Amino acid sequence: MSGIHYSIENGADIIVNTDADNQYKASFIKDLVKPIIENNADIVIGTRPISKIKHFSFIKKCLQKFGSFFVRVLSNTDVKDAPSGFRAFSRSAAEQLIVFNEYTYTLETIIQAGHKNIKIVSCPIDINGETRPSKLVKNIFSYVKKSAITMIRIYVIYKPFRFFIYLALFFLFFGLIICFRFLYLFIIGEGTGHIQSLQLGTLLILIGFINVLFAFLSDLIAANRKLLEEIRNKINRY
Repeated sequence: MSGIHYSIENGADIIVNTDADNQYKASFIKDLVKPIIENNADIVIGTRPISKIKHFSFIKKCLQKFGSFFVRVLSNTDVKDAPSGFRAFSRSAAEQLIVFNEYTYTLETIIQAGHKNIKIVSCPIDINGETRPSKLVKNIFSYVKKSAITMIRIYVIYKPFRFFIYLALFFLFFGLIICFRFLYLFIIGEGTGHIQSLQLGTLLILIGFINVLFAFLSDLIAANRKLLEEIRNKINRY
């Protein structure tokens, strides 16, 4: 975000981001910026040939593809290589992006772009050989855990009502099933000894209703956030 703010303040029309380990070939910058220059996109992400990268283990390749698929679902975009750090932003897109996460911006900005209707496309690129181990990925488990938390967090920020309603329906569904089971046993005269089921069902239903309240409250907060973002964008333009 410091780089984006500096670029905007100095009048940049297109901002290209690359990684510090020289993973991406700079000769592909012209391919990244082309869709933006032609007004066909606001964000362009370089797609690495994941299956051909020799220093990526089989597990890492699978996780990269699965992670990109999951990001596509959450963001409603067609990004083929979500963790790629080689990307170009138009000035308009850069002004709208806000990174909350302190671990990595790559997944977050895609999900944001999808929910803000910022046009995003992929561009095939090639990479250089490995120069040093990644400082971001200490181990696969840690990276997957932090990336999953990031995706869920950003989804909740931009789709809070849907998230909490789904959560509410989950608890209400199982709570009602357990309560109806107790009611059935009570009617046929076998309710004795199943009072714990009624307590559990009631608790789950209560949690479900609490999540319904969370859904409406978070939706109001999200509406306020959108207004603040619009004000911020107008201030940036002027």
